[in-house]
Amino acid sequence: MGLVDAISNTNDKAVEVSERYVKTSLKYYKLKVFQQLSISVSIVFKALIIGSLALMCVLISAVGLALFIGESTQNYPFGFLMVGLLFLILSIIAFALRRLINKWVIKKLSKKFFD
Repeated sequence: MGLVDAISNTNDKAVEVSERYVKTSLKYYKLKVFQQLSISVSIVFKALIIGSLALMCVLISAVGLALFIGESTQNYPFGFLMVGLLFLILSIIAFALRRLINKWVIKKLSKKFFD
């Protein structure tokens, strides 16, 4: 009976170790999901704050530049037209570089998400 008892004891230990492994793995994955979720929410929140402040800066600067160009040329509509064309050119450049921008964003996010 010694062999049967030894095998039974070993099986009990294996079950206990397996249960501890599963519980520890579950805790680890919960922490990992929490970490990734908090990083993602933090990135979105920071992007919203920084993006809104940058947008306000760009809008105020654009109006100022348009007024400056309009005053310099004695033609305010021309100043606003020039600033509009500047933004159109920047938009075309951003559209042309969209794949490069996508790769850069994916690379940055993958480092945050998978590390």
